[in-house]
Amino acid sequence: MNRRRWLQAALLLAAFGASATARAGLAEQAPLVSLGGTPLPASTTAGRVVLVVNVASYCGYSGQLSDLELLYNRYRSRGLVVLGVPCNQFGQEPGTASEIQNFCSTRYGVTFPLLAKQDVNGPLRSGLYRYLVDSSVGGRSDVRWNFEKFLVGRDGRVLARFSSATSPLDAVVTTAIEVALGR
Repeated sequence: MNRRRWLQAALLLAAFGASATARAGLAEQAPLVSLGGTPLPASTTAGRVVLVVNVASYCGYSGQLSDLELLYNRYRSRGLVVLGVPCNQFGQEPGTASEIQNFCSTRYGVTFPLLAKQDVNGPLRSGLYRYLVDSSVGGRSDVRWNFEKFLVGRDGRVLARFSSATSPLDAVVTTAIEVALGR
């Protein structure tokens, strides 16, 4: 890993008050509901680093699902959870919960948790996305497209935001994850 990239990510996370102390998990910031419609157990995210990504089956970026699965498998034993959040606000996720689950698992081998479909923008923006977007890192600016990524620390604070075009395997993302995990 490039030392300069690591230092940049460490400084970025430090600037936003990243803490190794687990005070509140992401589930305490907003209720999380699984794609199957049941509440996601708080233990799924409590004390973990979480990468939240709005996903869509018919998006040009849907190939990132494979990369997100690679990240999940690489870092989950160290405390990373990837949360996929289906969203049809950009017209690219019209499927039902079972169609979305089938697409993600069959085509891309997704095993990370998928949440219920939700709005990421506008007056019906979900509580999760209100929390992410309204954070200092979120900058109160709308999600611009599918596969935008938010990194949340073990304490529930939003640490970083990455554009749709930034691959989940890009060094800036993996470095930020490693710093948040405590290397």
